[in-house]
Amino acid sequence: MKAIVTGADGFVGSYVVKELVSKGYEVLAIDLGPTPRRLEPSSSLKYVSLSIEKIDQAETLFPEFLASDAFFHFAWRGSAGPERCDETIQLENALMAAKCLRAAAQMKIKRFICAGTIMEFETNQVIYEQGSQPSLPYIYGAGKTIAHEICKPLANNLGIDLVWAYITNTYGVGENSPRFLNSTIKKIIHGEHLEFTSGVQNYDFIYVTDVAKAFCLLGERGKANKGYVIGSGAAKPLREFVKEIFEELVPDQKPIFGDIPYTGVMTPVGTFSTEDIESDCGFKPSVSFRDGVRLTYEYLKSLEAQ
Repeated sequence: MKAIVTGADGFVGSYVVKELVSKGYEVLAIDLGPTPRRLEPSSSLKYVSLSIEKIDQAETLFPEFLASDAFFHFAWRGSAGPERCDETIQLENALMAAKCLRAAAQMKIKRFICAGTIMEFETNQVIYEQGSQPSLPYIYGAGKTIAHEICKPLANNLGIDLVWAYITNTYGVGENSPRFLNSTIKKIIHGEHLEFTSGVQNYDFIYVTDVAKAFCLLGERGKANKGYVIGSGAAKPLREFVKEIFEELVPDQKPIFGDIPYTGVMTPVGTFSTEDIESDCGFKPSVSFRDGVRLTYEYLKSLEAQ
């Protein structure tokens, strides 16, 4: 079994590579760095420093990976931080996803699995709602949506199976971005005052090792032209997750809700349903939210000590 992974040395990509190798795959790991930072050496792993702009050369450069079982696409600039709000970067990301899809089809790879986001649903909701006032981070969601809308008809024209993954909120050891969970845990570590919105918006979190397992299953069993939510299967209002964070990490403290108004859109809890990936692929997460939070806390705390 063989697979190609772009963004292979990133947070999620590196965990997917590790999972693939553990399952007996030969993996071509593509990223920009001259040497990998996260990936562990393996006789089953070939790491290549290559810009996605040159991915159309893959057929010539890596003939041993022709007709691989799956192509996993994670390379995406600006998934966190200020670049989420840069329209040029996000549009280029969408075009690069299409370029990778074409390269995969040219290499006669059976299945193309692309990392999308649950934010695609929220982005469409807020953009097309009359009178809405979306904030700049929705440009990231728009980039993922555009990539999806380009790749789906393109895949059918090229004769390659496209499997789309709507990732909810991935977290865990190895990521140090300013996203909500990390920021909250860091404030707890520093003993800072914490205030939240009313927390009524629906949310979901999933630990990174479970995300990797889900992607591997999509590579093996995902159905063409379907999108699969990768989540815990237990979405609920954000305030309930926040309460669990406090109960696990600072049980003597209580979160303060409501002083900061929530101005976003309300995504229905049904949007987070994992029914399709469960029924088609047999996926079930194994790391509980509390266990994942504790692991993430210990990791972020260790960074503070360095």
